Amino acid sequence: MNVSTFILPGIGNSDHAHWQTLWESVNPEFIRVQQRDWENPVCHEWVNVLEQAVAKIGESPVLVAHSLGCLCVAHWAVRTSLKIKGALLVAPPNPEDGGFPSEAIGFSPAPLDSFEFPSIVVASSNDPYGSLEFARACASGWGSRFVSIGSAGHINSESGLGEWAEGWVLYKELID
Repeated sequence: MNVSTFILPGIGNSDHAHWQTLWESVNPEFIRVQQRDWENPVCHEWVNVLEQAVAKIGESPVLVAHSLGCLCVAHWAVRTSLKIKGALLVAPPNPEDGGFPSEAIGFSPAPLDSFEFPSIVVASSNDPYGSLEFARACASGWGSRFVSIGSAGHINSESGLGEWAEGWVLYKELID
């Protein structure tokens, strides 16, 4: 079954070697939500773009978010009345942490309200932008299943995951 799926990258977008881009390249039903400014993200702008994308598709998509995209989903979820099938939220960054990008505006604090859709939070034990404790707190607040994948950095291109088969299994669990 083909499910419309939105790819929600973090700051800087996801490059050619990122698992999100690799998934998108082989799945025609995957659509990248294009933000106006990938380098200087403003939360309310990112949330509005996501709202418009979900409203336009006319069905319940799955959201596949990485990093700042996870915080966008959390802020969107507390404001929207639209329905989605579920969300895979990978490597949520802690906006209260000193390493959080200063050019990202309005993402703090991270909402911890329970989602009205199924979700899975995936985290790494050595993510420089968010600790396992932060990711667990997000999963708990959001009502998400929590998955720790061990030492995988920020779960991005630099992590060397390629198409990230473990993540694909989690995505398939979410849509089935």
